[in-house]
Amino acid sequence: MFGLGFPELLMIFVVALLVFGPKKLPELARSLGNFVGQFRHAAENIKNDITFHANLDDEKKAIDDKYRELEKESENVEKNNEDIN
Repeated sequence: MFGLGFPELLMIFVVALLVFGPKKLPELARSLGNFVGQFRHAAENIKNDITFHANLDDEKKAIDDKYRELEKESENVEKNNEDIN
């Protein structure tokens, strides 16, 4: 976790305890936990949106390729019909 070991986390806790006091610290921890949860949720939503749009672009490209292929086949059929008539 960010290269922090137990001694570093303990030092952060002691400093936070001294700065905010024992009554305010649980509320601060709860707020921090809520923020981290909301941040993770937002990051997951962004990741899902990017993945969705990337897949959508791939599907659009596949449809465009198939459309071009069908146009070529249609032109070949029309050309063959003209040759027969």
